[in-house]
Amino acid sequence: MNNRKLVITHNLSQNLLDQVKELIPGWELIASKEQTVWQEHVKDAEVIAGWKRRLDEYCLGQDSKLKWLQTWSAGVDSLPLKKLAAANIFLTSANGVHAYPISETIFAMILGLTRKIHTYVKNQQEKVWHHAQMKQEIHEKTIGIIGVGAIGSETAKIAKAFGMKVLGVRNSDRPAEFVDKMYTASQLHLVLPQCDYVVVTLPHTKETHHLFGAEQFKQMKPSTYFINIGRGQIVIEDALVQALQEGTIAGAGLDVFETEPLNADSPLWEMDNVIITPHTAGSTEHYDQRVVENILIPNLKNYLSGQKPSVNLVDYSKGY
Repeated sequence: MNNRKLVITHNLSQNLLDQVKELIPGWELIASKEQTVWQEHVKDAEVIAGWKRRLDEYCLGQDSKLKWLQTWSAGVDSLPLKKLAAANIFLTSANGVHAYPISETIFAMILGLTRKIHTYVKNQQEKVWHHAQMKQEIHEKTIGIIGVGAIGSETAKIAKAFGMKVLGVRNSDRPAEFVDKMYTASQLHLVLPQCDYVVVTLPHTKETHHLFGAEQFKQMKPSTYFINIGRGQIVIEDALVQALQEGTIAGAGLDVFETEPLNADSPLWEMDNVIITPHTAGSTEHYDQRVVENILIPNLKNYLSGQKPSVNLVDYSKGY
């Protein structure tokens, strides 16, 4: 009797399922977003693709057969990392899937704030014809990308189309294409005063938790726009609100928040210099295809040959 099982906690097209099935003849494959379908299978699944809330209650018991978990998201900070590490389970993320849609969202926010598109949309709803003192442009401005991974690199490439100067920040100061100068995290204070736009694309880790507070916002120019599509916990939200209210910075584009959904009484909702999206920057029509074809299948091939999954293998000591 076959006892090897792969559970995918998402609904996939038949084409994607067929590509996976071709690699694992003889395995049992369960794929559904409905908990009632996969719940009884995850406890004896060798591989699970797609993390769901409280899934550890079913798949990390003493009799668990789980060897490898492939997430459907880039961030892994919400997972029980200590439990997974203690069980020596391979963990791979969906990092890289979001480079196109998130970089598009970043520039939608930058352009919206700079060219006051969000203001004009509100005016349109109220049938108001008003210039709104719009005069800024983004060409030849300086953008600071805090976290130069797949998303940051794609953002830097787009920035060059606008003739922007691109500053990057990451753990290593190793150069990157389209980045004019790279800094390390310890040099953040040197980067912020130079930027017209500060874009945060970092994961949430112990090192990045509350990385941006009152001190960092004071280091920025009053004309700077702050964009956060990383994680809400990277920013002290009260400090951001104060910086926006007092004019310490010019505005913000925010896709992530300390508490999600964003509380209805948050001052951010009512601010004219803020654009809010509900953690949807990474949404795309190609999401499942990219996860399966670019990450899950290459990792599955490695796993079946007795190797570690190599694409986006999470380092538990770093948290990403």
